[in-house]
Amino acid sequence: MDEQKQDFYQAMRKNIGDFLKSDKSREYKWREYLLLVPDMFHLLIRLSLDKRVNVKDKAILGIAIAYFVSPIDLIPEFFLGPLGYIDDLAVAAYALNKILSSTDSAVINEHWAGEEDIFIKTKEIIQKADDMLGSGLVNKIKKMVD
Repeated sequence: MDEQKQDFYQAMRKNIGDFLKSDKSREYKWREYLLLVPDMFHLLIRLSLDKRVNVKDKAILGIAIAYFVSPIDLIPEFFLGPLGYIDDLAVAAYALNKILSSTDSAVINEHWAGEEDIFIKTKEIIQKADDMLGSGLVNKIKKMVD
């Protein structure tokens, strides 16, 4: 990862880590999924740089990466702190799901730094996205990734 993306990754990881240590986070229903956010960002970056991933899939990954780093999104971190990353997580999951049919799963696993099974977690996030975000936001995310 280049230095700017590494700094973004580290800042995101710290913000989420600090939030998860707070009393406020214990009440948050989706807290376990917040732990996946930095690793999902890392995965998107690594896949976008891999020569084995086709150009069309890299474009989808680029959209998801841009969504992560953009200060303007559906649930802004600026106002909500780490809770605002839940829409970024959904974007990452939908983007990853979109490229699964044309990207070798071994390539994805090679770049996954998380502890959980990325394929199971991606499906879980997609299944729970309506509850996490509401169907209106999920439909916007689907359109963006498509």
